[in-house]
Amino acid sequence: EFKGYIFRISGGNDKQGFPMMQGILSNQRVRLLLTKNHSCYRVRRRGERKRKSVRGCIVNHDLSVLNLVVVKKGDAEIPGLTDSVMPRRLGPKRASNIRKLFNLDPADDVRKYVVRRQIVRDGKKPQSKAPKIQRLITPQRVQRKRKER
Repeated sequence: EFKGYIFRISGGNDKQGFPMMQGILSNQRVRLLLTKNHSCYRVRRRGERKRKSVRGCIVNHDLSVLNLVVVKKGDAEIPGLTDSVMPRRLGPKRASNIRKLFNLDPADDVRKYVVRRQIVRDGKKPQSKAPKIQRLITPQRVQRKRKER
């Protein structure tokens, strides 16, 4: 069924609902003191820490859910997963990511390559929407930077 496919384990939960946590080299539950930068925990107050049970990242029989990411596609299609192509709804917003997507030179104008999407409303002419480009170096921005110095 999955012949030729390569998957990456991205997480999971055990039978009681405790999440797997990356970096915990154990196949059972451990109790950790979690802070704001940890996954599996959302801070309610500033500086709050909490001791919570999380599952180790080693797979065993106690897991009920295993989250997988397809790294390499195999021979046959998996129905409902790889048989249909879902295009991304939005393109990149940051100037450097637009350059990376279209292999642009620094001299090229990024504004011409923004991914636009068409909006068609009944009875009206179609409109197009595009995101505001972030981190775009404009002459005005250079002037402001020079004035700061």
